[in-house]
Amino acid sequence: MSEKLPRGPRVLTEEATPAAPRLDLGWDQAVVPVAPPPIARRWSAPALAATGVLVLLLGLSAIDVAGFVADQFARGAPLGWLTLGVAALGYGLIGWAGLRELRGLAALESVERGREAVARGDHAAARRAVLDWAELVPAAAPTLPALRQASDLPTLLALLEAGPLAALDRQAVAAGRAAALQSLAATAVVPSPALDGLFIAWRGVRLVREVAAIHGLRPGFAGTLKLLRRTLFEAGAVAAADIAINAAVTAVTTNPLVASVVGDAASGAVAARRMLLLARAASRACRIVTPR
Repeated sequence: MSEKLPRGPRVLTEEATPAAPRLDLGWDQAVVPVAPPPIARRWSAPALAATGVLVLLLGLSAIDVAGFVADQFARGAPLGWLTLGVAALGYGLIGWAGLRELRGLAALESVERGREAVARGDHAAARRAVLDWAELVPAAAPTLPALRQASDLPTLLALLEAGPLAALDRQAVAAGRAAALQSLAATAVVPSPALDGLFIAWRGVRLVREVAAIHGLRPGFAGTLKLLRRTLFEAGAVAAADIAINAAVTAVTTNPLVASVVGDAASGAVAARRMLLLARAASRACRIVTPR
């Protein structure tokens, strides 16, 4: 029986054939959330009708004023120039108000573009939107050099959350506390429930505008309506706590033994709590980045 000698060490060399291609089953696209493509926006029928009415009012009034100015010039040059100056001043103020409305809407659109860029992971577009926003917000001035040097989207978001957005959230909470104290005082002072409700509604709209100003936005009438709609949508995240508090207050105030003692105080506490929740919702609606 012959004995086989043990084999010596061998050197393994790479094969000349190319490696097999990588299998791409598309699982990363299945798990990573992808932002839906933007939908082309069209003017609604009420918006078209309102624009037509506005054009008719301004156009016909301008024609009427032009005829009146011409008649005044026929009566005398000083009277004509005076009438022309008054008309120019009036239409100039109207144009200025319209320009402010457009600027407020443009600022809201810029915030929406920044959110959409972050949602789809577009670092270049998100960086442009964030830098444009940071130049208008004083709280973002210390972080502006670091934002310019952010090399990727997670770094950009981390700088925003740790720097200007945290400071803006604190300022919004402080504004909400001031509004809550005013609502609590108004509930105790105002004798009529109807007047109390009007004050709470007015103070809520003013609070939303204050929070928007904190975030560098200056919405006009149309911008405020758009921001209120977005704020109501964001308020759904904290509506459960508000419903629970309302249920507890209703249980207290319907008790005949304690209703006369704490009924008004409980209603004022609910109004103050709603102001705090409204400040949080408005801050979420005005953020350049959606809260995580």
